[in-house]
Amino acid sequence: MLRTSFQGVARLVRHKALYRSPCLLPRVHLASAFGSSTESLVARFCPEKTDLKDYALPNASWCSDMLSLYQEFLEKTKSGGWIKLPSFKSNRDHIQGLKLPFGLETASDKQDWRLFTRSIQLEGQGYEYVIFFHPSEKKSVCLFQPGPYLEGAPGFAHGGSLAALMDETYSKTAYLAGEGLFTLSLNIKFKNLIPVGSLAVLDIQVEKIEDQKLYMSCIAQSRDKQTVYAKSSGKEICSLSLGCLPLPHPQQRVGKMRAKSQILSWSLGLLGVEMLLARDMDEEKGNKVRITQPAPQDSLK
Repeated sequence: MLRTSFQGVARLVRHKALYRSPCLLPRVHLASAFGSSTESLVARFCPEKTDLKDYALPNASWCSDMLSLYQEFLEKTKSGGWIKLPSFKSNRDHIQGLKLPFGLETASDKQDWRLFTRSIQLEGQGYEYVIFFHPSEKKSVCLFQPGPYLEGAPGFAHGGSLAALMDETYSKTAYLAGEGLFTLSLNIKFKNLIPVGSLAVLDIQVEKIEDQKLYMSCIAQSRDKQTVYAKSSGKEICSLSLGCLPLPHPQQRVGKMRAKSQILSWSLGLLGVEMLLARDMDEEKGNKVRITQPAPQDSLK
């Protein structure tokens, strides 16, 4: 049945029976959706003037290592090409101009949306972190200080809190690099535990871009790089590939045939994304997230 449906659509496309024949999973850069360069994405993500609270600023809970390394990177923003990313309460505040593909938007009257890593508002109790991004090299550094609300083993951060922040930093890096937004897979190997209230430095690199996926790696370690807390690899999808499939403007007068073909275009695009996700799941053999527990010899140093 599915094969027959695709064959029928292919015939219509070949004979130009559909308005604006759709392309399944076209290669589209996020930068092209909002501007002509990565700089335009960064400018949108980091507004110069805003009344929103930036949670990625020093406060009394930050340890001395966190403060000093923050100042070092702040100096690099003046001449080294680095950019400090603000961190608002919700991603909605960062990407207000972003329209998610049809079918991924949610309608709700709730107003108190909160990013998971910013859900604990008390200073020093949950996630204290700041991300610096290098546009030309497409890499990021995240300074992370876990608070007591993130505790796993007594006195140490829960491994899941580190995994969540790795995922968050992957997503921000992929978005600003102009390649993606949603994580397809995240593989982590824990090495050592992070003491609550101490600093962990996350170095994120873009390894390659292939088959509409962005492959990234991260190493979380102490400031002196003598203790490795965890290593991970992540895979992001070019999530806005559907953005090239236009929907009619609400104020435009659009004929029924054109509107139907627009909807069909979006439906085909969504089906293409589902096929890509299914194929990726097959490649990973069902292991979308694989977490390896530390071996006894890899425990605390």
